[in-house]
Parts: sequence; structure tokens; C-alpha cells
Amino acid sequence: MCHLFAMSSGPKRIKATFWLLDAPESPRAATLRTPDGAGLGAFDADGVPQVVRQAIRSRADTAFAREAQDVISSTFVAHVRHASTGRASDANTHPFVRDGRIFAHNGVIEGLGKLDAELGTAGLPVLGDTDSERFFALVTREIDAHDGDVGEGIASAARWAAQNLPLYSINMILITDRELWALRYPDTNGLYVLQRGAGGRNDRHLDHASPFSEIRVRSLDLLDEPAVVVESERMDEDPRWRLMESGELLHVAADLTVTSRIVLDGPPVHQLSLEDLRPEAAVSQTTAVPDLPLSA
Repeated sequence: MCHLFAMSSGPKRIKATFWLLDAPESPRAATLRTPDGAGLGAFDADGVPQVVRQAIRSRADTAFAREAQDVISSTFVAHVRHASTGRASDANTHPFVRDGRIFAHNGVIEGLGKLDAELGTAGLPVLGDTDSERFFALVTREIDAHDGDVGEGIASAARWAAQNLPLYSINMILITDRELWALRYPDTNGLYVLQRGAGGRNDRHLDHASPFSEIRVRSLDLLDEPAVVVESERMDEDPRWRLMESGELLHVAADLTVTSRIVLDGPPVHQLSLEDLRPEAAVSQTTAVPDLPLSA
């Protein structure tokens, strides 16, 4: 399954180190299917989006994702892609950037011809083949239609998709240089949130490693600073992880204030099951869980 990771440290810019894929000889890496791409997004000191991403076509094509990536920002998003729509290419690799915002998605949206027709010129420039980039274009259009209100734009785009397109999941993350939004819809894929105080549960820095994919994140600064983390799965043993509800839109403000509301209170009109998906799309939405312990 595609892995979403996002984090906000509020007004404080922190240093975080990302390994999007484990070393090839690690026990976890040996249990997992090679992904189709990996990427990381953050913002520089001037608030300009900084994205690095790379398609992965084989285990030999993973040097970038296995190297430590040191990033300084107050908001971060990382994504490991297992393709459901579109080939393995840099253009199809998350995260995507539009209008100073960074976006990543996990799920399957079908009916792309209908979505393209709805987008019209708002779909330009969509550079890749994915449902994700097209949905981001719809979100961007709706933000503009709601006078720059990001939350209302996300809610409006998700409601249109739920009414008009066959979909399995539209779990998504959107960040600006100071704020973070996350949407889980419907309940087919998980999305978890952790409001982490300085030092976390054990009075130590952040060191998260996914049991389901290969991503790892470390930040020594979070020994002394709080943060909010959103991920596709619980990445440590902290009991305060919370599974977001179906249709829940979460907002992390610049001061780390967390608010959430239900913006979709029912299932999609055209809800897809795994059995409805093309084989490659179905595989992208399932995860074999290795028998490995979580990081402390």
C-alpha cells in the first residue's frame, strides 16, 4: 500500500532525517514488494516548496530513496508509491506541487475521463497519468473557488468525487509552509494522527519506522519540541495514536492547534471494493504485514 507520512512542528522549523526505503539487506526490506516511486516535500526558509522524488523501476533503482535526506522545515510530507494508476515515472511520483502547496494521496479514483471533463482548463498542467494529480488539480480549483479557504476547497472536491466518481479511497495530505490538512475517506484505508508532546511518550527524540513499508523518520529536535504526525499506520508504540474517522478532515494550524470535522458523512455513491479494482490497483491497496517489532 502507498505510505503517507506528514508532520508539522508548528512555528518551529526543525531538522528531520528521512529514509524513504530501508537498506536492501534489512529484514523489513526483504519482505516487501519494490515500490514504484518515493518522494519528500518540505519548505525552505522563504516558504518555497522543495520536493525531491524519483520513480523506482527495480531494486537497483533505489539509491536516492535509501540515502538519508536531511530536511529543515516546519511542515513535511513523504510518500512511497505503489502504483494504482499510471506507470512508474518521475511525473507520476508523489508529492505534487501546485500554487505553493504540496500534496500526496493514497487510494484509487476511477472515472478519470469524467474528472478531466470537470476540470477543463483547471487540469492544466497535469503532467502525469495519475488519479492523484488530477484530484489535486480539482482541490486547487475548489480552493480558488472558495477564496483561498483550503479546508473548504478540500471538502468541496471530495464531495464532488464522492458523488460523481467510482472510488476506493481518497486519503490525502496537503501542506503549506505553516499548515497541514489531512482527509480520510472512506474507511477502506487507515489514516492515523498523533499529537506528540516534546519528547513523546518516553522523553526522547522522534524515531519512527513503519512496520508496513520501508520509510523511517528521525528528528533529534523533537526531544524538545512538540509536533503533530499523520501517517498511514501507527509507526511507534505510543498509545495516543488515533485512527481518523471516515470523512474526517483534520487541520493543523501554524501554532499546532488541531481541529477536525466530518465533511463527508456517508459512503461514496460509487464505492469500489478490492474485487472491483484492476489487479495492479488492488495490489497497491493491500499490505502484507511483516512480523517485525515497532520502533520505540
